[in-house]
Amino acid sequence: KLAGCTLFITGASRGIGKAIALKAAKDGANIVIAAKTAEPHPTLPGTIYTAAEEIEAAGGKALPCIVNVREEQQIINAVEKAVKTFGGIDILVNNASAISLTGTLETATKKVNLMMDVNVRGTYLTSKACLPHLRKSKNPHILNLSPPMNLNPMWFKNHCAYTISKYGMSMCVLGMAEEFRGEVAVNALWPKTAIHTAAMDMLGGAGIEKQCRKTDILADAAYCILTKPKTFTGNFVIDEVLLREEGVKDFDVYAIAPGHPLMPDFFLDVEIDTTAMKQERYGVAQEEKKLSGSQQEGADGAKVQTESAAAKPSGPVAETFRVIQGAMTEEYVRSTQGVFQFELSGDGGGTWYIDLKTKGGSAGFGKPPVTADVVMSMSSTDFVKMFTGKLKPTLAFMSGKLRIKGNMALAIKLEKILSQLNSKL
Repeated sequence: KLAGCTLFITGASRGIGKAIALKAAKDGANIVIAAKTAEPHPTLPGTIYTAAEEIEAAGGKALPCIVNVREEQQIINAVEKAVKTFGGIDILVNNASAISLTGTLETATKKVNLMMDVNVRGTYLTSKACLPHLRKSKNPHILNLSPPMNLNPMWFKNHCAYTISKYGMSMCVLGMAEEFRGEVAVNALWPKTAIHTAAMDMLGGAGIEKQCRKTDILADAAYCILTKPKTFTGNFVIDEVLLREEGVKDFDVYAIAPGHPLMPDFFLDVEIDTTAMKQERYGVAQEEKKLSGSQQEGADGAKVQTESAAAKPSGPVAETFRVIQGAMTEEYVRSTQGVFQFELSGDGGGTWYIDLKTKGGSAGFGKPPVTADVVMSMSSTDFVKMFTGKLKPTLAFMSGKLRIKGNMALAIKLEKILSQLNSKL
């Protein structure tokens, strides 16, 4: 269906952009690889030239162009080169994106600028440069890799700058779909679950891929959109929803680890799982039963419990910290070099800490012996689930159950240690 069509794809040297390029290449499409990586990167796979080789091998024609979407002239030059080489542009995929999951005070100005420049301004300027050529195409499309705009504050509170930048891409869809209705289709595509890319490895650490799907699911969904008539416009498409409508029934083929629970992506409110809710309530009821034995009856019962908890904490949280303390090793301290403070609400709550910086390391109730590098806030129930492997820290953070202040790189290091501790907890 896309034979002879020319696709201009930003960030196509790896990940989702490359997957969409390879899918179109199988039809014999022309692909303009508009990306930054010309020289091999020390930690990221692929360059515009290795992507070009794969695209040609898959049956397409490739034009690798060095494009940093922060530089307007580089975009214009690549668009001109594409038109000169292939005679026009039929499809633009705005895939290039920058991410920093940090709070307002923790986000350096250069990171704010990067996200706004790449995600919003880059999408806008690339669309602007391509539109005169898209208008000449028989079935032109712009596809932005951006989410439906969900104004639930939980999607803003932990990473306000990132959310603004991604919603900026979505606002381009809203505005341009209406502005060019009848001439150019403009849509957004977003995954229902986390997708395994180099960025996800960086954010989630070791083992995160089991909770992810392959980039193929977005490539298949993008193909569905880009082969529709230009009257299909102004839509915020979720990959799984569209593919189900198209008749796809087996989604295990897209899973990295079929049968393993999948992590929902950002900006999508998770449907309430009533079974999980029942189990959670049952767990809380059992916990309360255990604790009630040590409580005094009467109007002042709550006060007595608080005082005794402060004196000598007990219950699942205290037990978890006891095990952590027992599992401390010099290796953990040497490789981590971080102090973590936990502000927990609910039963067994209060301030707790894990010191993986001071010689020997320590963990327990109260403030850490030295200033914390990372402060994490969550409920005590979710804390116990997190440390026993029933709740992934990345999912807890993305769904707003876990708030993190301070050094995000250290927070990710702690997740790696958790995976090693789970067997002991």
